[in-house]
Amino acid sequence: MGRRRVIALVGIDGTGKTTQARQLARWLCGQGIPASYFENGGGRPVFDRLARVLGRRDGVALFGRRAYPMIEATLRGVGIARALVWSRLTRRTAVMDRYTYCQYAMMRYRGDRGERLVQAAYSWFPRPDLVCFLAAAPDRARDRVLARGIDTEEPDHLQARDRAYRSLPEFGGFVVVDADAELTVVAEALHRAVRQSGF
Repeated sequence: MGRRRVIALVGIDGTGKTTQARQLARWLCGQGIPASYFENGGGRPVFDRLARVLGRRDGVALFGRRAYPMIEATLRGVGIARALVWSRLTRRTAVMDRYTYCQYAMMRYRGDRGERLVQAAYSWFPRPDLVCFLAAAPDRARDRVLARGIDTEEPDHLQARDRAYRSLPEFGGFVVVDADAELTVVAEALHRAVRQSGF
């Protein structure tokens, strides 16, 4: 491998991004491609829990509709930057659990202002060599979220977020993976996508 590479797994909550990204990093290492897993969340579950403790509905209600997207985008941007710097220094492939597209989709879903500002701030981040969109039925994704015991989601909200992802201009370049399948089947699909992308 002559250069650092980036793989991003994106999609709505409950599609198995974290599980599959960790597995993919291990699999790449087993194939002789040094790789590291990186989580690039925006802090939404933490902010929502804090908001409920303080008697607010969610993070948006806690921080306000203008401030919250910028806080979230800043945290995600710091996470992505840290991962990219570490990947460059260690010459390891970065397997990203979420990427810039997750922020764009979330902002579209909520109707936040400032998407262009966030895109400009993120413009120095490289386009990943491979972006895999894990697609799952909202009901199944909701059940997985509930099983984690960390957060809750409603199917109609998950469906709206799925539509937000699919509305992104970059979506046509994503590899869509059926995340409703068994974990091993999803993993095999990701392995094929990696091979086909030239790794």
